Amino acid sequence: MKPPIFVRALGCSERGQLRAGLRSAEAFTVRRCQILLASANGLRPSAIARTLACAVGTVRNAIHAFARTGLACLQEQSSRPYSARPFLDERHTEALKDLLHQSPRLFGKPTSLWTLDLVAEVCHSRCWTPRRLSGEAIRVTLKRLGIRWRRAKHWITSPDPAYARKKNSVTA
Repeated sequence: MKPPIFVRALGCSERGQLRAGLRSAEAFTVRRCQILLASANGLRPSAIARTLACAVGTVRNAIHAFARTGLACLQEQSSRPYSARPFLDERHTEALKDLLHQSPRLFGKPTSLWTLDLVAEVCHSRCWTPRRLSGEAIRVTLKRLGIRWRRAKHWITSPDPAYARKKNSVTA
């Protein structure tokens, strides 16, 4: 169980701004003001969470944000993560395109058709990604690179030495 945390002692101007924030049109600001005022009045995070029908983590996050940034924590920030960058970046673009033009059998796979999960596995084994990505992450990456996944399947050729002759007889 985590120990109870409280906001630091509030000055008169801070308390006034928090009370004014209770009348804000922004729900985020109102909720933060309620949490901070309740904590300043000595309520534990679990009691505040029960009173406001929110999670204890929400209360703790608000108190920690107030300790870090003061009253600036009343404005909602972007929810975008700081490290939002593609796992497969431009360094591996050409290599990925070349990979899709080759047979998975060349990489020790038991099939001759690429799947998104198989591409993810090979990319991770070649150290192009820090961890094994999902097939969906690979699909999004291919889309970002302008590669339609349905088209990628048609690039594959059979390892059969007579493949070209058989293909010509079927398509002719």
